[in-house]
Amino acid sequence: MEAAAALPTQPRTSSFTEEARQLFRLGWPLALAQAGQALFGVVDTAVVGRVGAQAQGAVGLGNGVFMSISVLGMGVMMALDPLISQSLGAHRRDKARTLFWQGVWLALITSAVLALPIALTPLLLPRFGVEPGLAHQTWLYAVWRLPQLVTVLLFIVARCWLQSIGRTHVLYLAVGAANLLNFALCWFLVLELHLGVQGAALATVASGVLQLGIVLSALGPAPEGTQRAFDRQAAKKTLAVGVPIGLQMFAEVAAFSAAGVIAGTMGETSIAAHQIAITWASFSFCLAVGVGAASAVRVGWAVGAGDTPGARRAGLTAMLMGMAIMSTSAVFFFAFPTLPAQVMSDRPDVLEVVVGLFAVTAVFQVFDGIQAVAAGALRGAGDTRFSFWANVLGYYAFGLPISVLLGIRLHLGVVGLWWGLCAGLIAVAVALGARFIVLTSRDVKAL
Repeated sequence: MEAAAALPTQPRTSSFTEEARQLFRLGWPLALAQAGQALFGVVDTAVVGRVGAQAQGAVGLGNGVFMSISVLGMGVMMALDPLISQSLGAHRRDKARTLFWQGVWLALITSAVLALPIALTPLLLPRFGVEPGLAHQTWLYAVWRLPQLVTVLLFIVARCWLQSIGRTHVLYLAVGAANLLNFALCWFLVLELHLGVQGAALATVASGVLQLGIVLSALGPAPEGTQRAFDRQAAKKTLAVGVPIGLQMFAEVAAFSAAGVIAGTMGETSIAAHQIAITWASFSFCLAVGVGAASAVRVGWAVGAGDTPGARRAGLTAMLMGMAIMSTSAVFFFAFPTLPAQVMSDRPDVLEVVVGLFAVTAVFQVFDGIQAVAAGALRGAGDTRFSFWANVLGYYAFGLPISVLLGIRLHLGVVGLWWGLCAGLIAVAVALGARFIVLTSRDVKAL
């Protein structure tokens, strides 16, 4: 895992303009990499759709099961965002690389723990009304895709290191190469060798190996004093920071999954429109996630250096940048709603509902940007528990009840459902933004 390269120093800034420039430079490759990660499941579902509806449904369900459970492990690995960046900010590169290796050990352990629920969850689908044949195909896809779990978690560990040292270009190159391989392999294994859902899963696994290999080759040499052996205390510290991140991400995914289930009870048109709108909203969200990851690094560097004003400037600048970027996508969804809708459906009834959903999407884009970036800034400052509780209360005590009230009780359908999600998202955004402002009004201590 050790290749020759030099570690750059972390650039300091003294103005919002320079901070914005540094954030953009760091963030846009992370946004591209995030968008590329989302493409794996999309490609699998699209290619397998040429085999049949059942296989396509199985890949969609299997991808949902895999991502819903693996997000817990992803969150744990993201504890390395503040831990590594704060160590580098304090000029403790040996400590930062030691934390990287603790992440490697935790990725191996976590993937072993999460493999069982990923393998068993599809077996429960018939109890929820899923046809047995579809459930079996979903189980096959999930089981054959299991090896990708460890490569995904190791990729996140490597990503945390690379983004903390400012070497982000290799991330989108790795994800781009992996997506090209995934498409070619998926087409060959599924349509030429007729391996069905197993072929799609194998293509994704192989692509994950390629992606991981590329980023590992760019890690750079280990500084003197790096410890590679498993350290129980360092692992406990990483888990203390990372488990709330994983639970936060799981809570958010579960809330939107619950909305999908509710939409499914409203009829075929509603669920189709919901899926189209959520697909496009998730894609635009990748831009905010990239800025959020960059803010975690910039805030972490400043906190590690004992520069709370710099951390505050980095976080607030990132939030403004997130708002600006997501405002652009909001204008697009509001002004041209039929364009993205027609890419994914030609049914007039579905398009009519999707246009209404895109109006709601346009409203919450700005707040989506704030909450994604604010969560990253808080992560960089080492505050991860507040984000978890904000998501739980925002979505489950506020957003989903309003969704049920508007969508079902007041008969506004899936559009009312989305207004509820919008309300929950706004609540989370306000809470996280306010928390960061309050937190950085006093000295922030490194972890």
